[in-house]
Amino acid sequence: MIWRRLSFMLGLTTLGAVWLGPLPDMADRLFVGHMLMHVMVVAVAAPLLAIGLAGGRFDFSNRIPFLFSPILASVIELFVVWAWHMPALHHAARTSQSAELLEQGSYLLVGLLVWLAAFGGVRHQRALAGIAGLLLTSMHMTLLGVLLAMSSRPLFEHTGSALSGMSPLEDQQMGGVIMLAFGGSAYLIGGLYLLFGLLQDKRNAFSVS
Repeated sequence: MIWRRLSFMLGLTTLGAVWLGPLPDMADRLFVGHMLMHVMVVAVAAPLLAIGLAGGRFDFSNRIPFLFSPILASVIELFVVWAWHMPALHHAARTSQSAELLEQGSYLLVGLLVWLAAFGGVRHQRALAGIAGLLLTSMHMTLLGVLLAMSSRPLFEHTGSALSGMSPLEDQQMGGVIMLAFGGSAYLIGGLYLLFGLLQDKRNAFSVS
């Protein structure tokens, strides 16, 4: 369908803007830049790409159903995302190009895994699990955002905070707010969308019967 092709192209365009634009340089200096890259990949580009792939020949959710279990996908993303926010790994991604490529690539892969697990295949057969997976992801993204925003000390070293007019702690707290506003909410909206579709299907089936 045309709208799926459009969604896929928008996803690729988003990735291009994130990875080839000013954000990588900003992320080296500011935690806010890192968080913007993170949420743009997992909460914008990944769902757009997943919608474009869903139902097509590159939708592997029906071919590898165990891997694309929405709950398992959410747990995998939890471990990947939280691991990259450990201070040591976060510092490595800011100071090593190969580590940054690994970080961003893993964000994209787990983002696609979660969104395809929820939206791929025959949607009505996995709607309930998809809702649970997206809501679980929203919860752990929200928790991470809260911990970053409410922290009383900076956990990460970024050299550009002073130049931006923010302290390292303020930089980190702003990154947490971005995670809360965009990261957690994107998965919540996706889960509510699936719930609305499921309720509509049940209502239509009830009307027919």
